[in-house]
Amino acid sequence: MAGPERPGLNTLNEAENLAQTLSHALTCGDKQEAVRVAEKLAELRLPVSVRLCQEAYDPETIQLKVGVEDAQSPTSVNITMAVTPGMTISDLKDKVNAEFEFPQAVQRWVIGKRLARDTETLCSHGVKRNGDQAFLYIQSPQIAQLSREQYKQDEETRRLQGIFENIALGYALEGRGTGDPSVRRKQEGVLRVAKNPPPVILPKPEPPPPLPPKPQVGWSCPLCTYVNKPTRPGCKICGGDRPENYKVPDGYKPDEEEARWMQKEEVARLQYEQALADERQKNFLTLIRTDEQSLVPSIEELDCTICYTSIPAGEGAILRECLHTFCRECLKGTIINCRDAEVPCPYVDDDYACDCQLQDREIRSLLSEEEYRKFLELRLSIAETRSENSYHCKTPDCAGWCIFEDEVNEFNCQLCNEPNCILCKAIHKNMNCKEYQDDLRIRAENDIAAKQTTEMLNTMLQSGEAMLCPKCKIIVQKKDGCDWICCVMCKTEMCWVTRQARWGPNGRGDTSGGCKCRVNGPCHPNCGNCH
Repeated sequence: MAGPERPGLNTLNEAENLAQTLSHALTCGDKQEAVRVAEKLAELRLPVSVRLCQEAYDPETIQLKVGVEDAQSPTSVNITMAVTPGMTISDLKDKVNAEFEFPQAVQRWVIGKRLARDTETLCSHGVKRNGDQAFLYIQSPQIAQLSREQYKQDEETRRLQGIFENIALGYALEGRGTGDPSVRRKQEGVLRVAKNPPPVILPKPEPPPPLPPKPQVGWSCPLCTYVNKPTRPGCKICGGDRPENYKVPDGYKPDEEEARWMQKEEVARLQYEQALADERQKNFLTLIRTDEQSLVPSIEELDCTICYTSIPAGEGAILRECLHTFCRECLKGTIINCRDAEVPCPYVDDDYACDCQLQDREIRSLLSEEEYRKFLELRLSIAETRSENSYHCKTPDCAGWCIFEDEVNEFNCQLCNEPNCILCKAIHKNMNCKEYQDDLRIRAENDIAAKQTTEMLNTMLQSGEAMLCPKCKIIVQKKDGCDWICCVMCKTEMCWVTRQARWGPNGRGDTSGGCKCRVNGPCHPNCGNCH
């Protein structure tokens, strides 16, 4: 596959001229010329780099405070370097290499808790004044992947550069000349030597004996390689997290700096826990105040989803169970128009209908006293009609009713104080059920109400809702429970399914007669256990 086509010589020459023109226009502040030249340069589609010249930065030298730490040493050393804000990190590494003989490959600069790159300037990291700080971490050659041969080559290159600088200085002295012949002869001798220097043979340095690696106490940051003390949860330089698999060595004793730091951390932790406790207490008090309110007011302005009216803050209502918010008038209308014992939340959209209910205290706070009384009456009426074992008082215009149990045959209404017979479904004072039913049959000939009651009882007998006691012949009915019933008058035990006495003529326990249920099995396939 063929590589990308390289530009021709004419194109490169044009691009260089345009680049120089652009640099001149930017320096002079000629915006129109800079735009024109930049457009032509963009049409050539060539890689271009724009950087500030050193003249743009403050040439004044400042003192940079540098903390230096070695991978083999647990302590750091503080030094001061003379730098200019326009120096790049690469220039800074060259300066350290020249002054302290640390190769660039082992230098890691951290400025402002950020790992600096070679192309960045000190000014871009905020280094502009005397006393600004930086951190230099010297890696081990193994981590920096710096071989001994490469290190020797760098050292020889640096020394040769020094020799070439001396040679250039000699040439400069030769060009100047001097008036003193003796001095000139000395200079000529030096220059003659400089013109034809003998070959420089550098002695091969003996390799130093390998130092035993110092045991590393602490953990190395995976981002900036700084070795932190064991107890630190984050990197001191760049703030990176401690490796998850690192554990503080057993028996490790923190030094004074760590002890102070741990003490501060403990104080900060206690302050944080206290702040959380205060926040929880504040939320609890807010919850108590909210719970004491019958209706929770809206906190901010809202648009009611029922009437689409904008409601100011505090005039709407937030439902406790589902947190839906409406205007109070819409909620009041929902309650008044509801024909159920429970008032559902009116929120509904294309995808969802809320199934939560309004609480009683919310309903009461939205209605007036008269409206709330009518709502309770509606609830009672609905509860009565939906209850299976409900009985309404037979006193005319009395709203009293009850839910009866199987063993209860009489209901004393708490509203009208009248005793109701649940078996006869009537009020018969000073008469038992048999006397009432006999009187009812006599009065049925002339009393329309008595006749209607007699017809109702006969209808119940024909439909199976009631039966005649086989002994005293009064009408009895089963309210609930099993198929065993007992006559309220003569106490005869009967089977509701077979419509006959449970026992024989001798009473309870006599299996010679009656339905004989559970003697040889159930008395009837439909019997629900009348024993």
